[in-house]
Amino acid sequence: MDPADPPVPPGPAEPPSVVGASGPAAATGVPPAAGDLADDLARRVHQASHLTGTFVLRSGATSSEYFDKYRFESDPRLLRELAEAMAGLLPDGADGLAGLELGGVPLATVLSQVTGLPAGFVRKQAKPYGTRRLAEGFDVAGRRLVVVEDVVTSGGAVVDSCRALRSEGAEVAVALCVIDREAGGPANLADVGVELRPLFTMTQLKAAAGG
Repeated sequence: MDPADPPVPPGPAEPPSVVGASGPAAATGVPPAAGDLADDLARRVHQASHLTGTFVLRSGATSSEYFDKYRFESDPRLLRELAEAMAGLLPDGADGLAGLELGGVPLATVLSQVTGLPAGFVRKQAKPYGTRRLAEGFDVAGRRLVVVEDVVTSGGAVVDSCRALRSEGAEVAVALCVIDREAGGPANLADVGVELRPLFTMTQLKAAAGG
């Protein structure tokens, strides 16, 4: 370049993008936490939500331990960090989040803020009044949805919701959760063509907590 030539200004920076987002996003997706950061997050989730006693699970099984998801979802800092980590689990091409009533709703809401993907909220059963909709927030027909849940045991609730969303025209191939209790959930979801992507398994949480 001739010394007299004016410098060429740099081109515009590329906008941030999110794994799985098909349109503009509000923030860059964070890949699943690894190493010390993952261990620290797992330890804090375990510390906040792990209870011991006698508990009847949705599947009907009785357990001597229980993960109370409301205890980590009610902590704003922890909820935000979980959503940032879960953003890295999103598949390419997702164009909506489906948070399951009730525990999946706060996760889907903050994950929507992190990624820029719209969030809908899926009822266990449509109400017989008002809009009478199964999924609130947007029309699901034609959308490639990622189901968002808090804790998965056998996966029965997620299977039911995936079937219901598909019956209304949505495409559902992936579900995310914070905790997989390793009680058959991934296999049961695979049977209906849905891949479960947990942030943590119960084994990982126990290991991080030193149990």
